[in-house]
Amino acid sequence: MVIFAVVAIASVVALITFAVSRKAYDDIGRGTFAMRDEVPTPAPPPSSPAAVAERDDEIRQLLAARNDRRSRRGQAPLDVEQELKRLTGPDVDPGLRDEVRQLVIARNDRRQRAGKAPLDVDDEVERQLRELNG
Repeated sequence: MVIFAVVAIASVVALITFAVSRKAYDDIGRGTFAMRDEVPTPAPPPSSPAAVAERDDEIRQLLAARNDRRSRRGQAPLDVEQELKRLTGPDVDPGLRDEVRQLVIARNDRRQRAGKAPLDVDDEVERQLRELNG
């Protein structure tokens, strides 16, 4: 008789708990640390100044880590800013460089025929390439 009474009371309690806690199951996975409700922040466009700054910061972190490893091995650390410039600087195709050089030489010839002083070819080539890369 006691077993039947305990089972009956437990069944009633289970049904009441099930009916009351229906919303509790919907809240599983929500809360402060839930990733499901996060609104992702949109990434900046790839060529925007914000994206370039973010990229440069990440590269600086990687270079700093590389310098830490180098110092642990007893090697001299690299200059982070100079290495960043080298890594992110524009790569110029040798064919493009030659073509710009030919244009600068032709411009110098025209300047000399007009009685003007010729430009330094190497400096002018680098200036033109910088303008092309923006």
